[in-house]
Amino acid sequence: MTMLEYVKMILEKVSFDKVLFEKELKKGMKLLVPSEIKALKSWCYEKFEKYFLLLNSIFRRTKLA
Repeated sequence: MTMLEYVKMILEKVSFDKVLFEKELKKGMKLLVPSEIKALKSWCYEKFEKYFLLLNSIFRRTKLA
């Protein structure tokens, strides 16, 4: 299992709670390289539409190479 797959699995498990989701997303992004963060970003927007504004605020702060 790659680190990206691991982060996705955790996010799916905590997606019922917005605060927990935000915390785990921020934590997970620290474990990933820029290309994986780009993939995670796309996946998150596809999978977690209900957190659109939260995703915007988190990914806006992320500098990707």
